[in-house]
Amino acid sequence: MQVSVSKDYQVRPVADNETLVDVQITRSGKTMPLLGPGGAEREMQLLRPFLSQEDRTGTLPVLLGSGMGHALQALLEQYDGPVAVVDNELPILHCTRLNQLPAQTGTSDAAHKGQHPGLLAEALSTGRILWIADDNPETVLAGLTKWQMEHGGKPLLALSHPFYLRLDRDYYGTIRDRLAASVRYDFWAKAAYPKFSGTAPRLLLITSQYFLMGEIVTACERLGYPYHLLTLSDDEVGHTEFVERLLKAVLEFKPDFAFTINHLGVDREGVLTDLLEKLQLPLASWFVDNPHLILYLYNRLISPWTAIFTWDTDNIASLQSMGFEHVRYLPLGTDPVRFAKPASVPAHHPLKRDISFVGNSMVYKVAHRMRAGRFPKPLLTTYRQVARDFAAHEERSVRQFLQHHHPALFTHFSELDTPERQLSYETMITWEATRQYRARCVEQTLPFSPLIVGDKGWRQTFRSTQHPWDLHPEIGYYDELPHFYPLSTINFNCTSKQMKGAVNQRVFDVPATGSFVLTDWREQMDELFVPGKEVICYHEPEEAPDLIRFYLHNEQARHTVISAARKRILAEHSYEQRVTDLAAAMRDIFG
Repeated sequence: MQVSVSKDYQVRPVADNETLVDVQITRSGKTMPLLGPGGAEREMQLLRPFLSQEDRTGTLPVLLGSGMGHALQALLEQYDGPVAVVDNELPILHCTRLNQLPAQTGTSDAAHKGQHPGLLAEALSTGRILWIADDNPETVLAGLTKWQMEHGGKPLLALSHPFYLRLDRDYYGTIRDRLAASVRYDFWAKAAYPKFSGTAPRLLLITSQYFLMGEIVTACERLGYPYHLLTLSDDEVGHTEFVERLLKAVLEFKPDFAFTINHLGVDREGVLTDLLEKLQLPLASWFVDNPHLILYLYNRLISPWTAIFTWDTDNIASLQSMGFEHVRYLPLGTDPVRFAKPASVPAHHPLKRDISFVGNSMVYKVAHRMRAGRFPKPLLTTYRQVARDFAAHEERSVRQFLQHHHPALFTHFSELDTPERQLSYETMITWEATRQYRARCVEQTLPFSPLIVGDKGWRQTFRSTQHPWDLHPEIGYYDELPHFYPLSTINFNCTSKQMKGAVNQRVFDVPATGSFVLTDWREQMDELFVPGKEVICYHEPEEAPDLIRFYLHNEQARHTVISAARKRILAEHSYEQRVTDLAAAMRDIFG
């Protein structure tokens, strides 16, 4: 029987009493056997370099060509560890029927199945075998690198089938030579350099477009801390290309630790966490949003080489209870060069106001989470009341709040069939609680004709008010906001309900520009500022109007508070200070 192929050769099965014993390959008029004399015993000779080792756990075997499957079967019988197979010869696989076992995910959709039932089928179905079929050797090598990282970074040992080297030396020979070179290079020895050996720490910054990374870069430059930026896109997290660039950066830059914000770059499967642990490279992850709304979807994240920093002390105990050994408090701050006091403020400007508020209405954010979660009726009809109750309660976790105070709803929540849907519900409740609270607070400014800078959801929020107010579209944090704050006599602030005890960015940014902020009180604020002298707070939204009237008409009182706040911020709350504190903590933990 002749098999139709897309390769430049043709194959024909050789049978003995209906049992497949060999495969003949014809190319350019020349026919050659896959096994030839010696049969199975000859094929199994290629296992000798691996099976002859005293310690077979020290390397990862990679078969270059599956042949008739005899060597692979023998390897699985005599070794219980992971195995990789590189075989891009679909026509041969059709004849050997190694492409007719249950599929196992590799790096391509080509054939990667087996003739031998039992052990081979089980190994494929359990993921013990990585089977790679791809026309590009670089893609194959990238897949093997990722697999290597997933198995402790052990050296890869190429076991080359002689026939496949004759069939396509450019392909299989290239892969064999590259694998041999990687073993000689001894990557892990080069990666085992001493950390924190210099005076200035070296930071590997894992970043995308997250707004705070710019401040971290600037702070490193002012402090004289060497840094290397490793940028990635959302769909690159955990992928081979990112892993390869990380390894390259570690070898060439030799950082003391890696740094990320909100666990950006840490994949849910834990590939990066495992890799950093193998490298003995510490990771500092600074959470500036609720970590429980981020870590919710992750697995295998607990590592002794990871330190968690949180801007909210309320999260410390719960993060420790999750198993994180190193958890430290690191509040937000400001960039006093970007948010600088202007030489003068325009006397006339279209955005100049007595009072303004910058922030999202949360109307559309709540709706987006609602659509994403596709929640059952009991959760939909009660979400506003649940959010109201959650906002008023001291509990920080929506999940815990439901479990203890709305057990019937917690049952419906627990029945949501994916972690993503559960996360959408928790986030929806958090945003709805913020929406209600923010509307109640900002409403207190309406008698003073405020300028609200935000989304169109504010028109829906205040559609029934009789007070005049203006809406301006959202403005850029970096290029517009520093110039906007000085245009208002009072910058009004109210904090998200994702942070019930912590303070937000605005209490640092506004005074740094020489401007006045009126904010809601938070428990952790008293550790950062002297209340009544360096910061003015309302404890309940209804207290705000009297404070607005007083500070609108008392310029000296405003400037006294601004001066004191700005002095404290420049001394203690800049991002240079935050990076200094973080680096010192990393040296203390891992140095």
